[in-house]
Amino acid sequence: MNTTTRRGKLLRKGALITEGTVRLAEHDGKRLLHQHGVAIPRGTLLHAAPAKDAQGIFKAQVLEGGRGKRGLVRRSMTGEAPPIAAAIRAALGDETAPLLLEEAVPMAREIYLALRIDGTAQCIELLCAPEGGVEVEHAASLLRCGIEPEAPGVLETAYAALRAGFAPDLAARLARLALRLARILRDEDLDLLEINPLGLLPDGRLVACDAKLVRDDSAVFRHAAPALSAALEDAALTPLERRARDQGFQLVELEGGTVAMITAGAGLGMLMLDLLADAGCPAACFMDNANGGPAETMPDRLAAAFEIAARPEVKAIMFFTTLASRGLKARVDALAAALRANPPTKPFLAGIAAGHAALRGYPLDQARADLAAVGVAALHDNPHDLVRAVAAAVRG
Repeated sequence: MNTTTRRGKLLRKGALITEGTVRLAEHDGKRLLHQHGVAIPRGTLLHAAPAKDAQGIFKAQVLEGGRGKRGLVRRSMTGEAPPIAAAIRAALGDETAPLLLEEAVPMAREIYLALRIDGTAQCIELLCAPEGGVEVEHAASLLRCGIEPEAPGVLETAYAALRAGFAPDLAARLARLALRLARILRDEDLDLLEINPLGLLPDGRLVACDAKLVRDDSAVFRHAAPALSAALEDAALTPLERRARDQGFQLVELEGGTVAMITAGAGLGMLMLDLLADAGCPAACFMDNANGGPAETMPDRLAAAFEIAARPEVKAIMFFTTLASRGLKARVDALAAALRANPPTKPFLAGIAAGHAALRGYPLDQARADLAAVGVAALHDNPHDLVRAVAAAVRG
């Protein structure tokens, strides 16, 4: 599994790239849009076998994308509904998987329209492709601009950006819709609101034929939890991932990994994930802090990593953290105590990047000696040096 695939796995499993997020299933996302006055196709959620004469489009309700290419979205004509629904559920491995049955909407054109939080610019960004659908990732370019719902001239700004790809009347209508969606994104605490495709019907109506909504999980307390999305999120967890969640941190198991990786913080975890993949010793897991979780989860993280390391394909365990002002000695003492209580069964290599304040009165050489006494094979303060040592241990 290459780095790009692993990043996709993390996104599908709900791990964090920047901040915590909660993904909404299509059914839940469309209900939210409908509550705000956005047009959606008529549809119903099915948990049992459909009627024989049911017609429309059957859609698997899963939290990852690419359903069309996986055969999880299929159109049914009269008499075809039961076998089509059964085939989709068989592909999912769940005979009772929820399916959304929607009316088939005649589209004269498919458009991609999305709003997202641009963390760098600290604003809402509008993105639009004149040709949407399953191949939108191959679009030559995206029309884009910053959009602040209450800013003077915001409608004119959106129109100017969209006019580059649409006729004046359609660009104006899309600008108004984009402004409405930006307000929904803000009011619903969403990080992403993506409609693909946005269907332009022959009669001129714009209908959200598919929707992907992602909410900042730090704002979940302000919103009722959609039951379907919560159930799908929980069902996607492995037993070890579920246990980690209950202990107050996030864990994602990754297939084909050779290193049980222990980190804290999404950015640091993604850095080490990429470095390990580049070194030819991919990570077998990814860890991150949970919003509102306990201050100390290291013993639980170690236990989870050791459980993963017991697998024959996993050859080493890697621990890496950074310290700005928190004392290095306290971190080393806690790590040493945890390793004495639960000794590693595979080579254990550690990295601690400590700032000047963290090193006060306790040099890194002393930390190396103290950790070597409890079985740590190496301690580095540079992530590249650590990964090279891990790669050497994996290759034996």
